[in-house]
Amino acid sequence: MRFKASIQNITTFTKLTASLNSLGPLAWVKLSEEQVCFTIIPEQGTQVWAVLSIDAIFETISVQSAANNVINLEVPLASLNRALKSAVNATSAQIRLTKKDNLPMLALTIVTTTSSNTYSAFPTSNNDGFGTAFDSDFGGGNRETIVTQEIPVRVLAPDTVAHLHEPACREPDVHIILPPLMQLKSISDRFTKLALADTKTGSTTTSARTRLEIAANMHGCLKMSIRSDAMNISSIWTDLNNPELDPGHVAGGENGIAEHPSTRMKQLGSADGRSDEGWAVARIDGRDWGKVMSVGRLGGRVIACFCHEHALILYVYLPNDNGEDESVLTVGYSFAYSTSLAPTAHSHELRVSFQSPSSTTTPRRKKDPVIRILLRKSKPHC
Repeated sequence: MRFKASIQNITTFTKLTASLNSLGPLAWVKLSEEQVCFTIIPEQGTQVWAVLSIDAIFETISVQSAANNVINLEVPLASLNRALKSAVNATSAQIRLTKKDNLPMLALTIVTTTSSNTYSAFPTSNNDGFGTAFDSDFGGGNRETIVTQEIPVRVLAPDTVAHLHEPACREPDVHIILPPLMQLKSISDRFTKLALADTKTGSTTTSARTRLEIAANMHGCLKMSIRSDAMNISSIWTDLNNPELDPGHVAGGENGIAEHPSTRMKQLGSADGRSDEGWAVARIDGRDWGKVMSVGRLGGRVIACFCHEHALILYVYLPNDNGEDESVLTVGYSFAYSTSLAPTAHSHELRVSFQSPSSTTTPRRKKDPVIRILLRKSKPHC
């Protein structure tokens, strides 16, 4: 069993692991030569499914195992993120699977280069007063430092994870470009704190008070509200954009778009947000929503897809060096509860493509909330 890769996008990898760490301490990491999958399944709370194409993070990779060249690991995210933070300014970084005292480890080796200064331990000019000629090949220049950090992991047998499958959901009713996620997080955190403070009065239960209602329509409106016996607070955004679907990625092309749920929703509601019609609603635990909003640290614009009272999927577009959208991070929050792991009769694969970079997500109904993340380096075809 062997795994070795050179990291080319340390900053994105670091931010991604930081976001995942806010949702759970341990991740099942599935390594192959095509992609790297992060899955977080806590005993209670939000599930996370994340998929990274190899070229999104790694420059080169080698994966070898007896299980069709697939390796499954249990990785502590805090330790991995801490190690990656130290590599942000490295000239090169490499990660590999190794053993220490017969225990499996992920070894992150980073190379940094520092320039010598006037306080160098070695002379850099002939100014010592002894008159001896200075050898310019000795001292000065750049100094290369190699540091290796080890992250303890657990190797998982294929049978251990064979029963775990990604979730699935239906076509979205509304898709809209969100305001900055950090702005949404700030407002939702204030709403949640007010609800928790109101809990002390004993008017309603804690679970009811911390549940945010997030809604959007196909006329550029987004609404966030929280209700209890003692209060009813809401914020509304208008003049947001509803991106157009790409006929090339919708079954039936133009006819498929004409029959799409979002097209039907355009016939309802209004641009001022005052109409009660045309809203697709998501009811989400405020604390979980705050964790989901941590993906905002990745930057870029965000498209939200609402499946009315079933799921909310966020497409976080990551800008490249020249400011253009290149990678896309997809976060899906499923809040329709079911006692079965299997999809319901009307659940099917969700495919959403806009007249801009897009991706595919396939969450499945589950009792606990589910997040699925898909990160690609190359721009998807639209």
